[in-house]
Amino acid sequence: MNFHDLIEKTRSYRRFDGQHEITADTLVSLVNLARLSASAANRQPLKYILVTDPAQREALFPCLAWAGYLTTWEGPGSGERPTAYIVILGDREISESFGVDHGIAAQSIMLGATEAGLGGCIIAAIKKERLRTAFDIPEQYEILLVLALGKPAEEVVIETMRNNDVKYWRDDKSVHHVPKRTLDGIIFRR
Repeated sequence: MNFHDLIEKTRSYRRFDGQHEITADTLVSLVNLARLSASAANRQPLKYILVTDPAQREALFPCLAWAGYLTTWEGPGSGERPTAYIVILGDREISESFGVDHGIAAQSIMLGATEAGLGGCIIAAIKKERLRTAFDIPEQYEILLVLALGKPAEEVVIETMRNNDVKYWRDDKSVHHVPKRTLDGIIFRR
């Protein structure tokens, strides 16, 4: 797969094949991609919680909000939930500010997941105190993002945005549609 196709195929998937397990070794290899990525002032303040255990996945799932624009959808149901998660933390003993490091790390992980035949969703809508309690995360660590991972069980298509409407939606066949601005619409010209 060429790089353009890899980027285009790396979408936010929210429904997964619940039978397709992801190993801890796979998560370690994905986090290694983040480790090799850029970091502001090369501080490398990020830490990662790797979640593959079914009981831990069940504890993590209710700590997340899934799709703000799909107001009647409460998230993936039984059998279509992620089979792994990576929680990205910022270590305040290394840095008080994490800039965009977690965004860079998350995208590196997602590109690697896509290349490995997986998919995922970068989630920032997190019930942080509930997650902190469930996973006994010390206050030293700021909870930044959760990456939900699995083998995609839905189709996600990119559409040209109409009427400046950024809201993604699902059609009657459960295909997930994501509107994108045109290339000409995002290039600033004087």
